[in-house]
Amino acid sequence: MNGIVVTRGERLAARRVGGEVVILSADDSSLYVLNELGSLLWEAADGHTPLGQIVETVVCPEFEIDADTALGDALDFLEQLAAFGIVSLSPEPGSTAPDNLGAA
Repeated sequence: MNGIVVTRGERLAARRVGGEVVILSADDSSLYVLNELGSLLWEAADGHTPLGQIVETVVCPEFEIDADTALGDALDFLEQLAAFGIVSLSPEPGSTAPDNLGAA
């Protein structure tokens, strides 16, 4: 699970407003507002850094949570975003695997 890489979706416009990130989809004009955790994950989603590393270096220090719990929560949240095309999840950088990696 630590090798999962998060990549931002295409055709999206995003801006940080206060402690949240607001995302607009160019395809259907849907508007998404990410909370503080979602905003941190979105900003760290570079398509190269493994989710486990993002959780350990960004999420855990910010929320004072253990890595296993944070990783599970982050993956659940990111799978929801992936269902809307906001992010994609893959087993390694540049992979085109399905977005439901944590469902097993």
